[in-house]
Amino acid sequence: MSDPTEANGTASTAGAGEAAQPAAGGGAGERRVRVVLVDDHRMFRTGVQAEIGQTAETGVEVVGEAADVDQAVTVITATRPEVVLLDVHLPGGGGVEVLRRCAPLMSDTERPVRFLALSVSDAAEDVIGVIRGGARGYVTKTITGTDLVNSVFRVQEGDAVFSPRLAGFVLDAFASTDAPPVDEDLDRLTQREREVLRLIARGYAYKEIAKQLYISVKTVESHVSAVLRKLQLSNRHELTRWATARRLV
Repeated sequence: MSDPTEANGTASTAGAGEAAQPAAGGGAGERRVRVVLVDDHRMFRTGVQAEIGQTAETGVEVVGEAADVDQAVTVITATRPEVVLLDVHLPGGGGVEVLRRCAPLMSDTERPVRFLALSVSDAAEDVIGVIRGGARGYVTKTITGTDLVNSVFRVQEGDAVFSPRLAGFVLDAFASTDAPPVDEDLDRLTQREREVLRLIARGYAYKEIAKQLYISVKTVESHVSAVLRKLQLSNRHELTRWATARRLV
């Protein structure tokens, strides 16, 4: 197995056009899938790699890793995996921004790149955001290694995969005639602006938000100004009430 792409965005030696070859023997049989891991926590990526990346046993070949949006787009474009395991909250705009910039790869009819969200969050807006963006499924980080491998192969085959607790919610949101209408005000906000909005509404100071999102205080101020302008609000107290009314806190 070739070394996975490091999170600095350099391409692995496994070329984008090279199909993974079945290993001799091993428990995975003929099943093979090339995967990129996108998560801003290196220890988590290392843990997922150790859990599912034993190709001879699982059939999963991890061909690249990335820790933020720019790195993710670079690595995914270079390696052209079958499946990307994508965290929702990433520096640089979040998983939704990765999906937006990789839209041409998802729509490739011959060699589509498919995305499976893998996140600690089970918040409604996170699930809806990435599914609208084109992800084929959403599972939480409580998933077992065996179930994650199976989910990756199902997504490779074109299936939609969700953690059990989320499946009913997704069906309600997208299929039911009783589903709530799209919140046009919320849709005006970028993924990063939503993240800042949620933290502001929870009472975090600008410095705390900057530390949590790995951005500068000045950038936090810019996002808050943009949110207030887009929502036509005057201050953070109105913003908190707005977010609370929509159960975003």
